[in-house]
Amino acid sequence: AKFRDCDLRQVKIADSWLGDVRVSGIVSNFAVNDVDVTAFVQAELDRRHPERVQVRQIKIAGDYRAMWDTIERIWSETVTRAERLPERARDVRVDDEWSFAETLRHLVFATDAWASRTVLDEPMPYHRLGLTQTSYPPADATALGIDIDARPSLAEVMQARASRLALVRGIVDGLTDTELERMCTRAPAPGYPEKSRSVGSCIRVVMNEECEHHRYAVRDLTVLEARHNADSSTALS
Repeated sequence: AKFRDCDLRQVKIADSWLGDVRVSGIVSNFAVNDVDVTAFVQAELDRRHPERVQVRQIKIAGDYRAMWDTIERIWSETVTRAERLPERARDVRVDDEWSFAETLRHLVFATDAWASRTVLDEPMPYHRLGLTQTSYPPADATALGIDIDARPSLAEVMQARASRLALVRGIVDGLTDTELERMCTRAPAPGYPEKSRSVGSCIRVVMNEECEHHRYAVRDLTVLEARHNADSSTALS
């Protein structure tokens, strides 16, 4: 069985066989055979991806700039890694998760929604090649001018991505501690709850998106690299 985008809070599985089980998402109070493994999972993720700790600790304007330095660095390294793979591999989905190119497209949308629309107060900043979250209604994405069925080249995606990275860089470079507290007047996109959001909280969402999707991208690149190396070895034998 496969479950996606489900609310599984308070699920109880008893007297059952669980093998080759994978769980991902927002996990808390997760007990396996009466042992709460939540803290272990969080600690291991933080060990593997220390940027997660850094983003949780940001408070003042200087912290946001340092965090964006980290995000630019880790993504630059990961893009270089992805570019070593054949072009087609960057469009391959691993275990039905987003491909590398689709991940970058989603980060374009995240920047448009949480930086351009909220922080910069632009009414319709959405790039055509952005990719909304899977739960976002396709018709609503189309109304924003987004082509969720587009199949752009990685070069096209990287061009859009570069402009969004530069946009956030401009925002964080100009941040002050006072500006972090300013309240934004627009929701990230139609359908999002109408509630008060500070500049700091909006930029923090962008940074969380960057860190978590980088984690997914690295995970799947490892699989794609292993497949590519196996194919190369087979071709040589």
